[in-house]
Amino acid sequence: MAAAPIPRLKRRPEFLRVAGKGRKWAAPGVVVQALRRAEPEPPIRVGFTASKKVGNAVARNRARRRLRAAAAAILPRHAAPGHDVVLIARDGTIGRPYAALLEDLKLALGRIGALRRAEPEER
Repeated sequence: MAAAPIPRLKRRPEFLRVAGKGRKWAAPGVVVQALRRAEPEPPIRVGFTASKKVGNAVARNRARRRLRAAAAAILPRHAAPGHDVVLIARDGTIGRPYAALLEDLKLALGRIGALRRAEPEER
């Protein structure tokens, strides 16, 4: 059974609110912006964007697909609940090894304070 998809940010005002009031960190493969929301539901929302600096339409779509895959792998387990997260593709997103892209995303979440705190392990 597949995990439920992460709710998405789709409207421009949502992206602008995260960009204007949130925190930002640029890693080699991705720029991550995050804003803590007042309402607890849904736990995490995510948006994706790629500008023309990344390349033509084919390159931008490929970059967004890679970011969606990375977000699906990292955000449910590592992102703190109650955040809106925007992932912005960079020109290095396409050529970056996938494992390095995942590490970039985790590092950026930690730097902007959107990384989930480790829960104590049960004995």
